Amino acid sequence: MALFRQSTQLGPLEARWMALIQGIAQGDQQALAPLYDETSRFVYALALRILQDYGLAEEATMDVYLQIWRQAHSYAPARGNPSAWLLNMARSRAIDLLRRKARKKRFEESLDAACSTVASTHDPEQASLLDEEQRRAREALAQLKPEQREVIEIAYFAGLSHSEIAELLGLPLGTIKTRIRSGMMKLRESLVSLKELDLAS
Repeated sequence: MALFRQSTQLGPLEARWMALIQGIAQGDQQALAPLYDETSRFVYALALRILQDYGLAEEATMDVYLQIWRQAHSYAPARGNPSAWLLNMARSRAIDLLRRKARKKRFEESLDAACSTVASTHDPEQASLLDEEQRRAREALAQLKPEQREVIEIAYFAGLSHSEIAELLGLPLGTIKTRIRSGMMKLRESLVSLKELDLAS
């Protein structure tokens, strides 16, 4: 019995890719290679557009097909055709790598800034205040809803505009603006509350 119900609206390529995904889900090791050969070009193109880095785009692409090998059974045709499923995974993996790259860069910049500050001031009290501010910022971010934190991190780390984030996530521009606005308001409230708690303790 077929794992996936064939759709009469699928074109020949989409139908072929669905059959290959079905084969992978059933453990057919030979089905992955033709799927990769026929679809990796547009998966890589999307990853490169998001990441703007050839090496990271290749890593994201490899991650997508590793995920397909492990989770082909999770493909649900009702949620979209095979190409949409592949592109959604590519976008998710690229954003994950973008966040990881941004966190690493932020950490390195913070470390450099901290070392520079300590070297220039030799003031343990000031260094301690900087540590407290960074801790409060991390805690405030953790209190945001996941969808708010996602758009704020992308805007801050990747430097994308609201319209670019909307295109990246496949969401309406108004939704992105609302999430950023509400997230920033919550972030400010959390920072104030955390600072007041620290002062009261």
